[in-house]
Amino acid sequence: MAILNNIRKHGIFLIIIIALALFSFVLSGVLKGNNRAAKGESTVATINGVDISREEFMKKVEATQRNLGPNNRTNQAMNIVWNQELRRVLLEEQYEELGLSAESAQIGNSLRSTLANSPTFQDESGQFSEAKLQEYLASIKNRADSGDPRDFNAWLDYEKNITNSVLENNYFNLIKGGLITTLAEGEQEYHFQNDNVNIQYLYVPYTKIADEDVTVTDAEIEAYIRAHSKDYEVDPQVDIQYVTFNEDPSAEDEAVAKEEISKLINDFEAATNIPEFVNANSEITYTDRWFLKKDLPANIADTLMNMPLNKVYGPYKDGFTYNLAKVFETKQMADSAKARHILIRYAGLQSAPQDVVRTQEDAKKLADSILGLVKKDASKFDALAAEFSEDLSNKDKGGDLGYFTPGRMVKPFNDFIFDNKTGDMGVVETDFGFHVISIDDQKNIQKAVKVAVILKNIEPSEKTINEVFSKSTKFELAAKDGDFAKLAEEKGLDVKPVNKIGELDANIPGIGENRSIVTWAFNEETKIGDIKRVNTTNGYVVVQLTRKSPKGLMSIAEASATVLPILRNQKKAEKISASITSEDINEAASSQNVTLKTASALTMANPTIAGVGTEPKVVGVAFGLKAGETSKLIDGEKGVFMVKVTAVNTAPDIQDYTSYANQLNKKEASTINTNAYNALKNAAEIEDNRADFY
Repeated sequence: MAILNNIRKHGIFLIIIIALALFSFVLSGVLKGNNRAAKGESTVATINGVDISREEFMKKVEATQRNLGPNNRTNQAMNIVWNQELRRVLLEEQYEELGLSAESAQIGNSLRSTLANSPTFQDESGQFSEAKLQEYLASIKNRADSGDPRDFNAWLDYEKNITNSVLENNYFNLIKGGLITTLAEGEQEYHFQNDNVNIQYLYVPYTKIADEDVTVTDAEIEAYIRAHSKDYEVDPQVDIQYVTFNEDPSAEDEAVAKEEISKLINDFEAATNIPEFVNANSEITYTDRWFLKKDLPANIADTLMNMPLNKVYGPYKDGFTYNLAKVFETKQMADSAKARHILIRYAGLQSAPQDVVRTQEDAKKLADSILGLVKKDASKFDALAAEFSEDLSNKDKGGDLGYFTPGRMVKPFNDFIFDNKTGDMGVVETDFGFHVISIDDQKNIQKAVKVAVILKNIEPSEKTINEVFSKSTKFELAAKDGDFAKLAEEKGLDVKPVNKIGELDANIPGIGENRSIVTWAFNEETKIGDIKRVNTTNGYVVVQLTRKSPKGLMSIAEASATVLPILRNQKKAEKISASITSEDINEAASSQNVTLKTASALTMANPTIAGVGTEPKVVGVAFGLKAGETSKLIDGEKGVFMVKVTAVNTAPDIQDYTSYANQLNKKEASTINTNAYNALKNAAEIEDNRADFY
């Protein structure tokens, strides 16, 4: 009561305090908002001064994700769009600087070339027809004027892509034109390939000295990393470790689920409308198909194939489900079939290319007409497939689909093949269009069954879910004040480490896609050792940040795997060289207790010594010596060498080195586009803020 009286006495004062607090909260939000805006909240990235709009970027990511399908992750779509936008900005910058443009004649030629194989744009002789193209453009423009602009907009996008392709080709062709290999370079390549030397050599492998006899310090590794910094640069990375708390059903939950599904057995056996009963009582919808024994789960296949009709098997457990199965129909069916088809598409199908303009009615008439012809004379099937089929994967093979098993084709197609007999022909419509089908063969006729399955998920109860939540929360709180690994061991939990997580990574091994963990780990306020409990699709994980590295050079531990062998071999080379005092190759070999070996026809183009491996430095030194001369000690890839040249075989000059220049040209041309683009990317100033939005 005393507290209530005090509140009444100071009510106005409290109202003022609350109002000020709210004002402060709103003001801080505004200031923070302005601050974020100042930092570029509306900009996903800036590439050479060009801002990539957050709104436009996200629209493209959403569109790309729709095209990829429901099973693809946002991160995958985001990376695809990022690469497209990066390429667009970098190349458009080059086009502008060089004054490049795509001329209408070039665009027209490219369009004709890409559309030439489409029947929609071909005349009676199978040649590209400008009139057919104009007819098509007029038709989609009329549809756009009538309120359906989809095809016309798709055409505009298609033209834009063709224009970009022409511009890219122009740009990269300019680069290729400026990098023509000269005849002097061709001559050099000729001698690289055809000049050769014979040598006698001393080889002391690095393996002669045990690794443990050579000490490489962390300071030496660090110095090497700094001296070769470009090879050891890394983006920001974090390491985490985590434990999992899954909301798996308890034994009590399983017993409840089994009891619930058991109540359906009698009604399931009595049901006559199988699809309706299954759809009303199962977690999965009814599947209308025939099953051969090999198609059924191995552990119940024999049971189901021998079940009396309309008797229910189960409940049986399969993972986190309890199931009932009922065989209600049987027949004899092939386990594979061979067929041919002629596919006729029509406008409006999702699978139809833009250049298909025939109506559904016209497509059906054409398919029926073709069927009539092949029924009268089956030998015409191959020729008609080559002329009319729009399945490019097999039209030149007479529409042959080879052998396939039940369920592999779309349902209407599949049903026609396996419900009819060898030699039957017919027309079937699917989402791909109309198919003129000929059944050529059926193999291994055997018993098939129709099985209805009622599936019930074994769900964790509210009690189980609450217990998992409680355990994860208690662990999170205890881990903040204790040793994460030790506490996990006491609780019987497996600690799973995940290293080298990048700022834009999304998929975490053992957890799946979870950007919230990555975002938390890279947050400026998150420190090494911090703990966080995170929701997952099946419960919770408690995560600890164990390492946080900014952008820069690799740590000594990270780089050791590659740097340590390099430094170790350098020290071994020093020891081996110090033990060889003579400059005479025979005396040097004797001091090392090794036998001199020979190698013949070594070339600069292929600097490989038989029995040793690739040794470019050793072969390069040999080519710098005259016959009879001996080299000093050489630190090679596999060991220390000394070589004595026994013969120098210089290839005779030839009149024309064009073929060798062309070899170099061809070799360079295959990689010039990629190398040129990568050079633009490496030289670009890129401020990448994607991690702030995804």
